[in-house]
Amino acid sequence: HVDLESLLYNSLQRAQDKMGEWSTGLFGCFDDITICLLSYFVPCYQAGKNAEAVGESCILWGLLYWLFSPIAGMIIRGKIRESKGIEGSAIIDLLLHWFCVCCAVAQEARELQGASGQSMSRE
Repeated sequence: HVDLESLLYNSLQRAQDKMGEWSTGLFGCFDDITICLLSYFVPCYQAGKNAEAVGESCILWGLLYWLFSPIAGMIIRGKIRESKGIEGSAIIDLLLHWFCVCCAVAQEARELQGASGQSMSRE
């Protein structure tokens, strides 16, 4: 006799345990050297590519990032977190894009690259 409720609960619990975290750390910049270099030298380009990966306009969000990087970064990071089921908050996203711009953009790109299996920076 299989307890369906218990089975469902355990499956949901395992899924929740896997959710909520970025697949790479904030300071894992050298995990992908191409993303690292793009995020450092042309963060507005990489931010635009990140936005494009979640269904937004690359050009528009690249420009918005160039003009208002912390706010634009916060919005796109929030969309990435939402699409991946990653826990976090808008305040943390804003602070990351205010103080750790390159690291935040690179982490987002690596997260999105992991989903597609290819480097977004080479598209």
